Amino acid sequence: MLTTDREARIADAVLDLIHRPADFDPLELLHDLTGQVVALLPVRCAGVTVLDRDTHEPVHVTASDQLCLALEEEQTILGEGPCIDSARARRPLPVTALTGPPGTLRWPRFAPHARRAGITAVAAVSLRLPQMALGGMNLMMTHPADIGDQDLRLARTMADVTAVALAHRQELIDKETVLDQLQRALDSRLVIEQAKGVLSARLNLGVDDAFQRLRAHARSRQEKLTELAARIARGDVPAELLDPIR
Repeated sequence: MLTTDREARIADAVLDLIHRPADFDPLELLHDLTGQVVALLPVRCAGVTVLDRDTHEPVHVTASDQLCLALEEEQTILGEGPCIDSARARRPLPVTALTGPPGTLRWPRFAPHARRAGITAVAAVSLRLPQMALGGMNLMMTHPADIGDQDLRLARTMADVTAVALAHRQELIDKETVLDQLQRALDSRLVIEQAKGVLSARLNLGVDDAFQRLRAHARSRQEKLTELAARIARGDVPAELLDPIR
């Protein structure tokens, strides 16, 4: 079976979204998502909104172009629109027309603004991390009849791929945090061992007795054990620790 040009472009888009360096900028990834969607689907523009962690209000993040950016901001000002509904409901929004009699419009204040910009229909797909809904990606169209179920499925797939990249970045961050903590613990252990050796030699004690002396001194002065050990390892041994009767 021959691969079509569009299929090849879809594969390239997926690779572009998911193959990122460990320290990539999430905002850049989301902006690239909107650009790839516009390049592959019959939509005029696309934007991403997420829920603010503290207020739970939808917040515009990025858009494929200035037209979409302006309409996303307009929704925030008006307090209504597809990105508002999709982000709050945390679920996809099917293709919804922005034309018709005023009393039938889903967003009576937003729809006129969108129509003046040439947008006649909108849709949205969810953007989710595992066990967490971040928000959604909004699709804005000038010819809604041109977009079908397969197109929306592709949009969902690309949003999911992006979420996987974001989740993987979080895993890397968490992994690095754990590794840093383990490394700090290892470094602290090495310093404590050095301090035990110094006290053992200076006081002619076994290393276990030297450690007990070290710990007791730190506790009696409410000093961190690792900080006291580091001082001793550098040769700064408190005089009290060298007192043979203690």
